[in-house]
Amino acid sequence: MRGSFSYRSAVLILLLGVFTYLYGLDSRFAPKNGDEYPYMHIVRMTADSGHWLPLQSEMDGIKNTKPPLIFWQGIASTHWASEWTLANLRWPSVLYTALTAFLLFLAVRRFSGKTQTGILAALVWLSFFATYRYGRPFLADPPEVFWISLPFFAILYWGKSAFESKFFFPLLAGLCFGLALFAKSFAYIVPASFALGLYYWRWRQWSIPQVLIRDLYKLIFIAALALGVFALWFALDPYPEAVWKEFVLGENAGKFAARQSSYLMDLVRGGDSIWLLILTTIANAGLFSFVLISSLIQSWRTRRFLSLEEVLLLLLIAAFFIVFSLPSQRSGRYLLPVMPAFAALIALYWDRLPLWGFRIALLLQLLVLSLLLWIGINLQFSQWMGDAGIWTYSYCHWVLMAAGILLVLLGLFKSGFTKTCSLAACFLVYCALTSSLTPLEGRLGRYSTETISQLQGKDVWVPCDYRAKDEEYRLLIPGAKLHGFLAKEAGDIAGLTSAYPLVAVHAPLGAQPILCESCQIVGQRMEMKARHSNEEITEMLMGQIGKHLFVTEYLISTPASNPDLTNVKDVCR
Repeated sequence: MRGSFSYRSAVLILLLGVFTYLYGLDSRFAPKNGDEYPYMHIVRMTADSGHWLPLQSEMDGIKNTKPPLIFWQGIASTHWASEWTLANLRWPSVLYTALTAFLLFLAVRRFSGKTQTGILAALVWLSFFATYRYGRPFLADPPEVFWISLPFFAILYWGKSAFESKFFFPLLAGLCFGLALFAKSFAYIVPASFALGLYYWRWRQWSIPQVLIRDLYKLIFIAALALGVFALWFALDPYPEAVWKEFVLGENAGKFAARQSSYLMDLVRGGDSIWLLILTTIANAGLFSFVLISSLIQSWRTRRFLSLEEVLLLLLIAAFFIVFSLPSQRSGRYLLPVMPAFAALIALYWDRLPLWGFRIALLLQLLVLSLLLWIGINLQFSQWMGDAGIWTYSYCHWVLMAAGILLVLLGLFKSGFTKTCSLAACFLVYCALTSSLTPLEGRLGRYSTETISQLQGKDVWVPCDYRAKDEEYRLLIPGAKLHGFLAKEAGDIAGLTSAYPLVAVHAPLGAQPILCESCQIVGQRMEMKARHSNEEITEMLMGQIGKHLFVTEYLISTPASNPDLTNVKDVCR
C-alpha cells in the first residue's frame, strides 16, 4: 500500500511530461519509425501536385500505402509544403497524443471517482516508450489510437447511457472508427467491432440472445458507417483501381501469407509467432514493462472481484490481441490502441502493486542514464574529433543527467518514493536521450548557410540506407535536387568523386579525404554512422566511442559530368 499518488506529484510530473513531448520535437534523431520518411515524401509530392488526390510518390510500389487522412494532415500543417520542417509535420501527432491522454484522464476519473487516478492513468500511458516513439513523429498511429479509443472512453465515461443509446452513441462510434480507418487501415474495423461486441455482451450479463435482439443492429450500423467513411477514399480518388491493388490487396491482404515455412508453424515459432506478439505488446510499455506484468498478475489474482470497468478494459485488450494474432505478420505496434487500457489498469491498481516492478524500472532507468552519462563524458572530454569541431554540452544537459540519476537513486533507497520516482524518471530518461545528441542538432551536424546557398537548384548525390532517406537531407540542404546511392558506398571516395559532380562522402573523424586535383570541398558536417563492424563495437565498448560512432560528411564538387538519370536507379526510391 506504499506510494500513494499526491496532487503535487501529479502536477509536477504532468509538467515534466509536457516538456518531454515538446523537447526536441524537430530533432532528426528523435525515436521514431522509418515510415516517417516515405510519409514525408508522399506529402511533399502530393502537395507539389496541387491536389489532395491522388496521392503522389516517386517510390516504386509505395504510393497508396496508407489512407489519405495522414497525408492531408501533413499538407495542412506545412501549408502545402511551403513551411517544410519536422516540427510542422509532427505537432499534429503530439496534439492527438495529448487529446488521447486527456480523454483517458476524464474516463478513468469518472468511473474511479478519483482525480489522482485519472491523472495517473494519463501519465502512465505517456510514460510508455511506444507512446513516446510513435506518438510524436509524423506517423499514422496517433490519429488511429485517438479515434479508436474515443468510443471506448465514451462508454467508460457515460456507462449505461452509452450502452442503451440507440442512435447517438452508435453514430459517434461509427464516425470515430471511420476516421481511424481513414487514417490507418480498414482492417481495424474487425478488432474495434469485436471489442465493442464483447462490451455489449458483458453489459447484457453475457446473454447472447439479448445482444442479438438489442445490440446487433447497432454493431452493424457502426461497422457500415465506419466502412462508408473509409470508402470515401475510393469515391474521391480518380484512380480507385490503384487504391484497391496497392492498399487493399498489397498492404493488407498480403499480411496473411506465410512468411517463413507455413502459416501454422509461423504462429508458434519464429519472429512472427504469437509468443513474440505477447512479448512485444508488453515491451510497448518500455521501462514500465515489469510494472505492467505486475498489474496483470494483480488482475488475475482478483479476477473474481473485478469491477465492470476493469472487465471492459481487459475485454478491449483481449479483442485486439485475438484479432491481430491471426495475420501472419504479428507486431506489438498493431496493439498500440489498447495501451491506454493497460495504463488505466496500472493506475487503478497503483496503491496495491508490489514494489518489485517499479524497482526494476528504476534499475533500467539507472542503467540507461549511466550509459548516456558515460558516453557524454567520453564525447566531451576525449580528444577524438581532430579538426571536425568541438562536441560540447550545455550546463543544462549535465543538470538534467544529475537530476535523473538522483531521482532514480531516491526511488531505489526510499520506498515511499519508489513508485512516483519511477514514473517521473521515465520522462527524464527520454529527455536525456534527446539532450545527448543536441550537439549534432546545431552547427556541428549541419551545413553552413554558405554551403546551402551554393547548392540551390543543383543535383547532389547523398547516401541512402532507407527508402526516402533523402527527405532528411532536404531538411539539411533545402533547395537542392537530391539523388541517392547506397549508404555502404559512402566511404568509397575515389569511386564516388569519379561518378558524380556533387556528392556527399564519408571519412573517419580527423582524416582528410584524398581528392583529385580539381575536386573541391563545398561543405562538411558530422553525422552518426549507421552500421558498425564487430571490431568497431568492441573498441566502442572499450571507450573509443567517438572514433567509430561518427563520421565526417564532406560535400565534394568534382569534374565528373551529370550521369544520365534515366539509366541510374535512385536508391532512395
